[in-house]
Amino acid sequence: MKAIVFHRYGPPEVLQVSSLPTPSPKTGEVRIQVKAVTVNAGDCEIRSAKIPNAIWFFVRLYFGFFAPRKKILGIYFAGIVDEVGTGVTNFQKGDAIFACSGTLLGAYAQYICMPAKKAIAIKPKNVDFESASTLGLGLDALHFLRKANIQRGQKVLINGAGGGIGTIAVQLAKYNGAIVTAVDHTDKHKMLQSIGVDIVIDYTKENFADRNDKYDIIFDLVGKKMFRSCIRSLTKNGTLLLANPAGLGQMLRGKLTSLFSRKKVVSSFATAKARNLQYLQELVEAGHLRPIVDMVFPFTEVVQAHHRVESGQKKGNVVLHFRDA
Repeated sequence: MKAIVFHRYGPPEVLQVSSLPTPSPKTGEVRIQVKAVTVNAGDCEIRSAKIPNAIWFFVRLYFGFFAPRKKILGIYFAGIVDEVGTGVTNFQKGDAIFACSGTLLGAYAQYICMPAKKAIAIKPKNVDFESASTLGLGLDALHFLRKANIQRGQKVLINGAGGGIGTIAVQLAKYNGAIVTAVDHTDKHKMLQSIGVDIVIDYTKENFADRNDKYDIIFDLVGKKMFRSCIRSLTKNGTLLLANPAGLGQMLRGKLTSLFSRKKVVSSFATAKARNLQYLQELVEAGHLRPIVDMVFPFTEVVQAHHRVESGQKKGNVVLHFRDA
């Protein structure tokens, strides 16, 4: 099979297309022929070994301190079940699926084997594989908004709304009846308005905190040092969701804020579960959620795809396809 591998940390150019043996599913596993895989910021961080927050040491320890242990990136993908291992009853050969491989990685390849009980769900019928491959990013959006117990009529601000997680978070918040303010670059404003955003703020022109508006929920996906601005912009009982805490100090401040005020700061990892993917599938098929794809590259142009993600200019998601493999 064809796969994209890297043997050292570095810029996108360390990624190379190679030929590897096609894996066979073990007991309880399915083999999936990958049709499309999303290139997200996490892939770029692992590839470059530049982890921007407090967990960098543990990430490097897990994935390889001096050189990558897992040489094939890729977490969020879509494809077709190609072979079923012994004991698998929930999928059969030919099923079109989308999935999240989590820390297993491995989706930058024509084939990947995964335990059938992990985060795999049937692909929504009304979207293509490229669009379906992006839906796993909704696991983070769903996780945090549920932690905030989002309610109809609440005011929600999403900082970094134009990315992969942000575009799904916007739509989930709107589905739950929230009034949504999105913070991102001007170039993304038209796209954000198309998915239902009520107010758009260009971070290059103003700090949202300077407006003195108050929000019931602030979902910070950027991870920069904006903790004070976020806390200042919360209502008295508001919740700050930190997807990428900027250091241990910020995490500690979050704990102290939750302890000594009525404001709540949430910073935790989402667990990839099949039932949550199934929920996202239902929303897509019902027309309540639309995957946003910025650009699609053939897998042979993975270097260009990584440069696009790192440019900060993407609107939604960048995807690799394996149609020509």
